[in-house]
Amino acid sequence: MNKVYSHIESIVGNVISVKADSAYGELAEVATRYGNSLAETIRLDGEMAYLQVFSGGRGISTGDEVRFLGHPMRVSFSDSLLGRIFDGAGSPRDGGPELTDNLITIAGPSVNPFKRIIPKEMIRTGIPMIDVFNTLVKSQKLPIFSVSGEPYNQLLARIAMQAEVDLIILGGMGLKFDDYLFFKDTLEEGGALSKTIMFVHTAADPVVECLMVPDLSLAIAEKFALKGKNVLVLLTDMTNFADSLKEISITQEQVPSNRGYPGDLYSQLAARYEKAVDFSDAGSITTLAVTTMPGDDVTHPIPDNTGYITEGQFYLKGGKIEPFGSLSRLKQQVNGKTREDHRAIMDGMIKLFASYRDTLEKKSMGFQMTAWDKKLLKYGELFESKMMDLSVNTPLEKALDTGWEILGTCFEPRETGLRTELIQKFWFKGHSQNVPGTQD
Repeated sequence: MNKVYSHIESIVGNVISVKADSAYGELAEVATRYGNSLAETIRLDGEMAYLQVFSGGRGISTGDEVRFLGHPMRVSFSDSLLGRIFDGAGSPRDGGPELTDNLITIAGPSVNPFKRIIPKEMIRTGIPMIDVFNTLVKSQKLPIFSVSGEPYNQLLARIAMQAEVDLIILGGMGLKFDDYLFFKDTLEEGGALSKTIMFVHTAADPVVECLMVPDLSLAIAEKFALKGKNVLVLLTDMTNFADSLKEISITQEQVPSNRGYPGDLYSQLAARYEKAVDFSDAGSITTLAVTTMPGDDVTHPIPDNTGYITEGQFYLKGGKIEPFGSLSRLKQQVNGKTREDHRAIMDGMIKLFASYRDTLEKKSMGFQMTAWDKKLLKYGELFESKMMDLSVNTPLEKALDTGWEILGTCFEPRETGLRTELIQKFWFKGHSQNVPGTQD
């Protein structure tokens, strides 16, 4: 039987307080003269329950009725979700029918470690800076560190269209309406919307719905993974998620921590990232989440805490995935199983690119360029245009061949530092006359 209370003690912003017997996370309906508003219990203090009203506190009076529903936030789970778009409360945003069957609770605990297996399979994306140099591994959790203005949403859309997975779940937090339409139109035109489920919170939506987007996305992902699906969860932007936590903690008059964020910021982020899993007897959940860094400051509390939780990171700078700083800590689990030259190309090309960056600095300081410096400058330009440019779309094997092509265009075989047996097998055919052990 639902509990009904006819008096609201106080209204502060979007938070109301009621003397009530409630549970943390329990949903309630607030009956106002304008209709019913959904609310969630976000704090318990003695006999007082504090509820965040989804639609805001405007229009609510102390005499309005509060009816507790006896359960936390739930969402419908079925194959009917595929191709659909919902808001942060799980209601349709695409004009389609409401789904009410097979309701599941969101924000459950992480998977029992006993059910997990060591990540060992690559997820191909068609993006050389990921596939070749920082391979994405099934069940990995990785942030994309960026600054505002970088094309991180365009990158996520490309990954959504090209990643070799069974299902994409896209969670948008604080999106501009244009960004929402961009994802919708891009995935629809690319033919990927049919295997995608979207939960979108725009900047104009209630703050509490922003907090629910990751939980909705991951709850659905877990159910599909248990059915044997390999699911890729794409979240943008976790900074908006953390800022929503901050806003609600200020409303609750909690003692602030670093830069005003709540003291449990690490736990809140970890609870979401740790949902990534590869089940021993079912599918998997892999998470890529954009984190915009205020002021490009990686020591800011949000990226700083994120770095302790995740298994590496991608840095997006100047419209490209930066080779230095970007890291996939699990890439060694898989890139030795792809092609025998994968690790050698990865290590050798990055080493030469580091030398190219040094040469650029020398050039900017007016030093005279040697013949070796000129080779490095040519190499760096080719590397940036054929490997780093995010418009490049190519399978892993073709990307490795392109790597050999770039090396063969710029260097003699002995200058690359690669093993002789690999050079003899893969060296760019136009330069075979320079390969040790071959004849003209």
